[in-house]
Amino acid sequence: MRDFKRENLSFSLCGLNCGLCSMNLNQYCPGCGGGEGNQACSIAKCSLQHENVEYCFQCKNYSCEKYDNIDEFDSFITHQHQKQDMEKFKKLGIELYSAEQQRKKTLLNHLLDTYNDGRKKTLFCVAVNLLDLNDLENIVSELDENTPNLTLKEKSARASILLQEAAMKNHLVLKLRKKK
Repeated sequence: MRDFKRENLSFSLCGLNCGLCSMNLNQYCPGCGGGEGNQACSIAKCSLQHENVEYCFQCKNYSCEKYDNIDEFDSFITHQHQKQDMEKFKKLGIELYSAEQQRKKTLLNHLLDTYNDGRKKTLFCVAVNLLDLNDLENIVSELDENTPNLTLKEKSARASILLQEAAMKNHLVLKLRKKK
């Protein structure tokens, strides 16, 4: 969308962690406000009408009707914690939240490079997006320590099991929720 540009392409206007999205990792999408190829969205259009709003929570009208059921379904990226992540970003500030997301992106890249058998990209992206950073670091550490002699298929299966177990403990489901 022309005229819609943003500084922080890793965290969207509406609270998505674009830097952890499979479309962003594959360089199909630059992130929210990152180029001419972006699809238009109602929230981006709305932001153009409000000056000095880099994130929706900065708007005097937040949380407006655009946020009704916004986290009910997913796109290429999970929306499950969209509102929660917006609040966390607001509380921590750009530097701390961005540092945490950069660490998550590093862990995601490591999972993809070391443990992806070609069938786990979506699982890894959703897991890294939803799980706590400490849980992720512990899982990756355990994988790195205990799987060096396994085949890629075995490593991938083990990574999947550990991520699913952590998700179950936190009452999370590690799959994208499609509209019916």
